[in-house]
Amino acid sequence: MTESWFAVAAAVMLVGSLAGAAVAATDDSTDGESVDGWSATVPDVHDVPEPDEDGTATVGDREYDSLQAAIDAADPGDTVLVAGRFDERVTVETPAVTIEAVERDGAVIDGGGEGTVVDVRADGVTIAGVWIRNSGTDQTDDDSGVVVNGSNATLSELRLTDVDFGVWIGAVDGVTVEESIVAGREDVTVPERGNGIHLWETTDAEIRNNYVTTVRDGIYYQWAEGVAAEGNVMWEMRYGVHYMYSNDNVLADNVAFDNDVGFALMVSQELTLRNNTAANNDGSSGHGILVKDVENSEIVDNDLVGNGNGLYVYNAQHNRMADNLVLENDVGVHITAGSSGELVTGNSFVANDAAAFAETNAQVSWNDTDRGNYWSDARAVDLDGDGTSEARHQPAGTVERVVHENPQAAVFTESPAFDAVRLAESSFPIVETPGIVDQRPLAEPAHEDWRSYYEHHDH
Repeated sequence: MTESWFAVAAAVMLVGSLAGAAVAATDDSTDGESVDGWSATVPDVHDVPEPDEDGTATVGDREYDSLQAAIDAADPGDTVLVAGRFDERVTVETPAVTIEAVERDGAVIDGGGEGTVVDVRADGVTIAGVWIRNSGTDQTDDDSGVVVNGSNATLSELRLTDVDFGVWIGAVDGVTVEESIVAGREDVTVPERGNGIHLWETTDAEIRNNYVTTVRDGIYYQWAEGVAAEGNVMWEMRYGVHYMYSNDNVLADNVAFDNDVGFALMVSQELTLRNNTAANNDGSSGHGILVKDVENSEIVDNDLVGNGNGLYVYNAQHNRMADNLVLENDVGVHITAGSSGELVTGNSFVANDAAAFAETNAQVSWNDTDRGNYWSDARAVDLDGDGTSEARHQPAGTVERVVHENPQAAVFTESPAFDAVRLAESSFPIVETPGIVDQRPLAEPAHEDWRSYYEHHDH
């Protein structure tokens, strides 16, 4: 599929609206990032002024030229006020200490390309407004901008650049990462990068309003539970968000664009994905939302625009996928590997190259209630005016299977012969060909806002 204007515009509008609010809150520079020739409002990552004076750290009326010395001298509850440049790596072992820059980006801690720059080992530590950069690159030792091994830590308004892992959160509770920027190393290939925010065996973390780019995966979950990730923007990486063995988490109001995969959900259950945007994720995998070995989860009210597959569902069981806008992807939804028990309702599948594809030898009915999905290529017959069609629709059936197995047959998809096959599959329940059946498709899309993407596009 040739990438269309409104797929790009969707990313720009949605990223811009979210990023604008976050940038205003952090008072950051916003010259912008180019997205396929269109300007998206994301903050400057590297091109910002940096302090060049020697660092000073103040605790009460005591001043230090070593940040580590100031941290060691602080008592629980003290604030270490920092300015200028510190060429050192530091460890925080005193609980409830605050390390705060005099102004955002007004203090730089440079790790010299070795190890972890800031190692938090105490509970209740706060780090705010500091620029942390130049960690080591040893992933076996989890070299990071910040490693958090203390509960109830707060990392706020940080800038983490030229780091392997941005923030590594260990087996602790109640950590908050907010209003921060994480950028890895552009000169390192994606498989050799660390993750932006890495959650390992942590619980009840809050990841809010962060920007993450040029890392391997933006937010990576590994046996992490009870995590709320909201308002984050992730671009130019492998997976924007990556769940592994992580249950009972909420992902809401995030944006992932220009990645290989927007949101990758794997081997987890009881997840909630609500009101996220995945746009232009069309790399080698190319999925807006990947759902693999996921159970009993809700994927609702998301916008999936201009991806390879809007939804890719692999061996997923008993999930609810409802009220999503699936707009101009190569394939709206691809179902495979024995996925079953899915409730798919209220979605708007609009102008996708292929609305759906199902790798199955059986006929799967997504809904037998009074509310199905809208399919822009369906022949809806709403005789009683209740908003649903009396004619069922098979978005993934014989024609789709033939084209998938024989791509050269795509030129015949609008032929009278293929039309006859579709009509038979949709009109006569006795024709039980393998694929997906929507028993009560919607006569009109459930999402009126899709027209705002479409109205400026030249068809």
